[in-house]
Amino acid sequence: MFESLSERLESAFKQLKGEGRISEINIATTVKEIRRALVDADVNYKIAKDFTDKVKDKALGEKVITAISPGQLMVKIVKDELVELMGNTEVELELKANPTVILIAGLQGSGKTTFSGKLANFLKSKKNKKPLLVAADIYRPAAIDQLQVLGGQIGVEVYSEPENKNAVQIAENAIKQAKANGNNVVIIDTAGRLAVDEVMMTEVSNVKKAVQPQEILFVVDSMTGQDAVNTAKAFNEKLDFSGIVLTKLDGDTRGGAALTITYTVQKPIKFVSMGEKLDTLDVFYPERMAQRILGMGDITTLVERAQAQFNEEQAKKLEKKIRQNQFDFDDFKEQLQQIKKMGSIKDLLGMIPGVGKAVKDLDISDDAFKGIEAMINSMTPAERANPDLIDGSRRRRIAKGAGKEIADVNQFMKQFEQMRQMMKMMNKMPGGAKGLKMK
Repeated sequence: MFESLSERLESAFKQLKGEGRISEINIATTVKEIRRALVDADVNYKIAKDFTDKVKDKALGEKVITAISPGQLMVKIVKDELVELMGNTEVELELKANPTVILIAGLQGSGKTTFSGKLANFLKSKKNKKPLLVAADIYRPAAIDQLQVLGGQIGVEVYSEPENKNAVQIAENAIKQAKANGNNVVIIDTAGRLAVDEVMMTEVSNVKKAVQPQEILFVVDSMTGQDAVNTAKAFNEKLDFSGIVLTKLDGDTRGGAALTITYTVQKPIKFVSMGEKLDTLDVFYPERMAQRILGMGDITTLVERAQAQFNEEQAKKLEKKIRQNQFDFDDFKEQLQQIKKMGSIKDLLGMIPGVGKAVKDLDISDDAFKGIEAMINSMTPAERANPDLIDGSRRRRIAKGAGKEIADVNQFMKQFEQMRQMMKMMNKMPGGAKGLKMK
C-alpha cells in the first residue's frame, strides 16, 4: 500500500539532508519532487500543486529549532497537510435510529457485496448490533448467493426475494422484516454497473427515496485511481452519500484515490478494506494513514488489532505459564493463531516504524506459519505439553509427519528453546512477565 509514493517522498526529503536551515532555494527542489510524487500516484495535478504550495508556504514560515533538522520539519509539515487533505479526523457511522438503514452503492466489481458482509460482521462484533443483510441486487445472479454465503459465515440473517425484480419493494419489505425481527441495523446491498448509467442511478435513487437511509456508503475500488474520484463525483451528485469506503487497498494501488477523494467530493472516508477475509475492515483514520505513507508505521492500529484478539483472561493465563517456565508448544500454536487473525503478516509488519521499508521487497506469505503448525500438529499431546521429551527419534517422526526435513525440526526446536530462555530471563527482571499483559 502506497509503497511507490512512500519511496518518492522519502527521496524528496533527502534533498534537505545536511541543510542547516530552510530557504526558498533549498526547498524548491524538495517541493517539486513532492509534487511529482503525488502526480505519479495519480493525484490530480491541480490538487498536487495546491498541496505543495501550502507545504512551501508553511515551511518558509517555520523557524527550524536546533532539536530538529529541516528534513524532519518538512516531514511533519507534509504529514499535517496529508491529514488535512484526507479529512483531518475519523467519522463514525450514524447508528442512533432503530433500525438504522445503511444503503451500499457503487460500480460492479468495486467490492460492495463483500464490504456489506464485512460491515455486518464489524457491527455485530464491535458495536454489539443485530444487523440484517439485504440482497437488493436484482441483476447479478450470484449476488444473492454470495451474500447468503457471507451471512452464513458470520451468523447474520440475509433477506432476499429471488423472484422479485423490484429493488425498492425488496428494500421496503426487508425493513418491515427487520422491525418484526428486532434487527437494529439494515444493510442494503444494491446493484452495480460496469460504468455510471442513468438506469442504475435512477434505481438506487428510488431505493434511497423509499427507505430514507441514515447512511449511504459509496464503495470504490482504490486500484482505479483517479477514475475512482470521478465516479465518486457522479454518484455524489445523484445520491449525496454520507461516506466513502475504499476497497482493495492491499492491491497494486498508487494512492491517488485515498489522498484526494475526500478533498474532491467533501465527504469523509469512513472505512478501508483489504483482502477477502471478513474481519479485514478498518475505520479510516487520516492521521494513521498519513503516518504509514511517510514510513512512520501505525502502532496504534497494531495495538488495537492485538487487543481485539487477546483478552485479559488469556493474557493472565499466559503470564502465569511464562512465570513458571511452562510455556509449551500448545501455547505457541495458540499465539500463532491469534496473530493470524490480526490480518496479513506483511501488513502487520508494515505498521511497525522502520520495519515496513525493510520488508517491502520481501515476499511474505500469509502461509508462513503453516510449516510450524504442521510440525506442532505432528507432535503427541505429551510432546506439546513437555517439549523436553522430544529426542532424536521423536524429531524424525515429527519431521516425517509434517512433510519436513529433520533439519527444519531441529531449527524450529532450537528457536523455540531460545525463546523459552529469553522468557526465563525476563522473569528474573524487575516486573517479570507483567509487561506481556494486554491492557
